[in-house]
Amino acid sequence: MLVTQAKPYNFQYNPQETALLVIDFQRDFLYRGGFGESLGNDVSLLQRAVEPTKRVLEASRNYGLSIFHVREGHKPDLSDCPISKRIRGNFEKKIGDIGPMGGILIRGEYGHGIIDELAPIDGEMIIDKPGKSAFTMTNLDEELDCRGIKYLIFTGVTTEVCTLTTVAQANDYGYEVLTLEDCVGSYKPDLHDSALKMITSQNGIFGWVGNSEDFLKSLR
Repeated sequence: MLVTQAKPYNFQYNPQETALLVIDFQRDFLYRGGFGESLGNDVSLLQRAVEPTKRVLEASRNYGLSIFHVREGHKPDLSDCPISKRIRGNFEKKIGDIGPMGGILIRGEYGHGIIDELAPIDGEMIIDKPGKSAFTMTNLDEELDCRGIKYLIFTGVTTEVCTLTTVAQANDYGYEVLTLEDCVGSYKPDLHDSALKMITSQNGIFGWVGNSEDFLKSLR
C-alpha cells in the first residue's frame, strides 16, 4: 500500500487497484469562445488545474495506473438531453446550438473534445456521459469493476458540479476516493472551496482531499 498526505487523514491506496479519473477537461468548458465562456464565466479559473493535472496524468501513465477520461455531452439528436437541462438558465446559447466550436456539448464536435494538453492516448478509457455524474447512464462502474479498481484519484472540472457529483456517487458505490484540490477547478472559487469542505466533512463523509505534489511523492 502507498500513502499520501490528505485531509481529514492520510489516504492509503494500492496502485494496482487504483484508477485516475480526468473529468470534463473539454474545450467547451476551458477554451475561450466555448460554452463556459458564453455563459459569462472566466475560463482562466479552470485552466489553473490543467498543469497540475498534466503532471499527475503523466506520472500515472508512467506508473501504470488505470486512466479514465470523462466527457459530458449529448447525441446529435439530443434524445439523451432532458428539455429541462437544455432550457434551464434561460441563456442565449443552449446545448445543441451552434457555437464557435460547433454544436455545443454535442458528441463528435470540436468543443466536446478533451483539451490537447490532456488528450487521451491509446489504451485509456473514455466515458461519455449525458449528465453530471460519470456513473449515471454510463458503463463506468462496470469498467472499474472488471479491472478490480477500488481506489479513485479525482481530477476535473467543475469542482462543485460534475466532480463533486461523481465523488458522491463513487462513495455510494463503495470506492475510496481522493480528490486532488489543485487538479480540480471551478468558475466560482467560493463554491470550489465549499465542495472540497463537503468531501472531508464529518471526517471524510465522501472521501479525502489532497494535492498533486503529495500524491506524486507517494508514487515515487
